[in-house]
Amino acid sequence: MWVPQYSGHAQPVYLMIADALEQDISTGHLSPGDRLPTLKDLAETLKVTPGTIGRAYDEAAKRGLVIGEVGRGTFVLQANARPASPTPGTSTDSAQIDLSIIKPNDADTGGWLRDAITELAQSADLSRVLDYTTDGGHTVHKQAGARWVQRSLPEARWQQIILTSGAQHGLLVAISSLSNTNDVILCEAHCYPGIISLAHSLDRRLKGVQIDEFGLLPEAFRAACIEHRPALLVCVTTHQNPTNSIMPAQRREAIAQIAREHEVFIIDDDIYGFLEAQPVHKPISAYAPERSIYLTSLSKSILPALRIGYLYAPPETLSRLSSMVRSSVWMPSPLMAQLASNLINSGMGEQLVKVQQQEAAARQQMARDILGGYRIRSQPNSFHIWLELPEPWTCDEFANLARAHGVTVVSGSQFLAQRTTATSGVRIALMAPSRAELGFALTKLASLLASPEPRLFY
Repeated sequence: MWVPQYSGHAQPVYLMIADALEQDISTGHLSPGDRLPTLKDLAETLKVTPGTIGRAYDEAAKRGLVIGEVGRGTFVLQANARPASPTPGTSTDSAQIDLSIIKPNDADTGGWLRDAITELAQSADLSRVLDYTTDGGHTVHKQAGARWVQRSLPEARWQQIILTSGAQHGLLVAISSLSNTNDVILCEAHCYPGIISLAHSLDRRLKGVQIDEFGLLPEAFRAACIEHRPALLVCVTTHQNPTNSIMPAQRREAIAQIAREHEVFIIDDDIYGFLEAQPVHKPISAYAPERSIYLTSLSKSILPALRIGYLYAPPETLSRLSSMVRSSVWMPSPLMAQLASNLINSGMGEQLVKVQQQEAAARQQMARDILGGYRIRSQPNSFHIWLELPEPWTCDEFANLARAHGVTVVSGSQFLAQRTTATSGVRIALMAPSRAELGFALTKLASLLASPEPRLFY
């Protein structure tokens, strides 16, 4: 069995494996047509995860060194099939280290995805998921979705599950179905930009509600209900984006009660609820199930390309929501829904979530070590931090300067539901790059913050 020879830790392990593979091909140690070890076998030999080996093979395939064949394995390509190698010292990657997008780390997902696709291609389920679906998705896909939702709402019934093409599509479906043009929608004063975009594109009037370190303030919500008579509240109660707040149970119950009093529907966006290893709070929708839409997806917890979301909704709203799914995308991809169902039913989904929780914890510790001298809002397992900038920084100035120095973060101004609200923070996502790249990027940001006169860096 081929075993790569490498040493040192100057770069991620998967790159060192890919480099060793390229070296062994160039010296003739490996010949065109040679079959490489399986992910499992090589991972056990090198004491790494199968995902690391999968990532190394993917990198080798990008360089034109190998090709994977479903059901057979990974093989060395003919020499004339390989493009010229990059000039030493150059990189095919972007010069920017992107800390702007909240997403799971993909180091351990490639191997699972490859195996899952192979398994589905060889199963009797394939023919069923190549055709149109009934309203809201196949029953087996709803049942798997209910199992995923039951992690937070144990009483969830599969008959009340509707599949969507990810969480953003779920928001579109819910807002479009449960409000009308010019209706007021309430959300946190600092909120996810996708909500702002949807509200404006659908001609809804978005109003931000005051928040503190624990999220939405009940009395501010009550006052907004009295002033604006809103149709909807969109709320993220766990690992709020961008401020990272987690709302206490008493406050969740209070907000649910206020929504009842003022006949406001709640969109309970629990997209980051999975990050709590031991959930200590029920979702806000559990306190007012008759007027709440619970929303989650797999794109944040497992893989961005797995565009499957789940809405859990009251029975009287199901026909409206299903109709909006048909109007917007006709149906979420049954192929993706089957992959998602296999992931959930096999227990692999829970395993991958635990991997993400552990990786996030390590990266949060790195952020605290490097930026601990500044005010940051974080949670032990969160995918991001909210950095409060010291004077004289402004959020736009810092984000622009960071980008000029090769690190992309998001200015707090992008999260304002209303531009009249003040902000002095930036959101820093932690999961996308390698740990080495993340440490380098955070150190750069710390050096910018420590400068006595920011404009000298332009």
